[in-house]
Parts: sequence; structure tokens; C-alpha cells
Amino acid sequence: MQKKRVQQLQDFCKIIGIKMNDLSLLDMALTHTSYAHEAKGRVKPQHNERIEFLGDSVLSVIVSTYMYKNFPKLDEGKLTKLRAYLVCEASLYKFAKTICLGDYLLLGKGEEQSGGRERPSLLADAFEAVLGACYLDQGLERAQTYLLGIMQEEIDYICTHGVYSDFKTNLQEYLQRDGDADISYRIISSSGPEHNKIFTAEVMLQGRSIGKGSGRSKKDAEQHAAQDALQNLHAPLH
Repeated sequence: MQKKRVQQLQDFCKIIGIKMNDLSLLDMALTHTSYAHEAKGRVKPQHNERIEFLGDSVLSVIVSTYMYKNFPKLDEGKLTKLRAYLVCEASLYKFAKTICLGDYLLLGKGEEQSGGRERPSLLADAFEAVLGACYLDQGLERAQTYLLGIMQEEIDYICTHGVYSDFKTNLQEYLQRDGDADISYRIISSSGPEHNKIFTAEVMLQGRSIGKGSGRSKKDAEQHAAQDALQNLHAPLH
């Protein structure tokens, strides 16, 4: 590994508050498939899809355990619904932004030029991959401390107050509180194979863009666009 990359990874470790024993795990977690596929060496670098798979499970265990122990009055149905909100792409994207994760990703040229460092799905996946790397290197307890340091406040709020997940309705009610408002949605792009497409939607107010969002269906993308608009307008999400 080049000295410049080692320094970058050490800088990232300072941000997340973990001193990794094996920086190659973190390097893999921050390596997108596009970078690995474009590498010209005989040995291709490992990308983060497998470690993301592991991180997804670690994320679920840590969040589920914390919710189970700290919110005994929530039944199984409520726990399931709230956990789904907490670990959805939009939430993980937000957490990834708080640790400047996009700045440390290795991306292929095409992905870089198309705005990959800001792509919600890419950052959410990388967030899980970093958690997987922390788990392998440090163990479950340390990974839990790292994750809850980022997510605990959000978990506590959502489990206490609930979540208003229909952001489109919420946005419509907020914008029409003083009268009619011309709100519309449109799908502005899609990427990925047919069985795993990512759609990006834009919500318009009086013909002006006020929010964008991505999801694995057009409806999810529109909901995330509405959520983004509510945040941009500093409107209540819950």
C-alpha cells in the first residue's frame, strides 16, 4: 500500500475514533467495485462488496440489541419497523456524511466523474463495509461502541417519538399549509442491472427543484426526494 494511502486511512481512523490493526481491511472497505475493475495490475485490489455483506449483519445485530435492551415497551412489530427506518439507505447515507466517508473512497474514473462520492447508495454501502472492517479488526464490542457513537442519538429519538415515514404526504401538507402548491416528482436517472436498479428522483415546487433522492424503486426514490426537500426546507420530519 502506498504511503499516501496509508496516511489517508490513518486520517480516517482518527475521524471514526478507531486505531485499526490491519489497515488493509479498511482499505478494502473503502474500495468500490469500479476502482477494482479498472485496476491495471496483475492482482486486482479487493473491493468492498463482501465486507459490506458482513457489515450489514453486524449493523442489524448492534441496532437490534440496543433497541431490545433499551426500549422494552416496544413490541416486535414496532421494533422491526423502526429498525428498518434506522438502517435504510437514506439514514446510512446521512451517517456516512457525518464521518466524511466519501472523501476516502477509491472510485473508478467513471464513477468519480458521475458524482459517486455523493451517491447515497454508494455511501450507504460503504458505511456498512467500514463497520464490517471494524468488526473483523476490533471485535463486536468495539464495533458497537463506534456505531452507537454515531447512531445512538438518532436511535433514541426514533424509538421514543416514532417516525413519520410517508415523507411525500408530510411534504405536501407542509407546503400546502398556506394554500395550494404545485408539487411534482420525476425520475431523473437510473443505474445498475435490471434486477438491482437504483432510481434517482427529483421533487419540484413551482417548477423548481427542492430535493433529490435515490432508492431501489421509483416510489422509494420519490420518498427520499421528499425527505431531502423537508430537510432542505428545515421542515419537521416526524
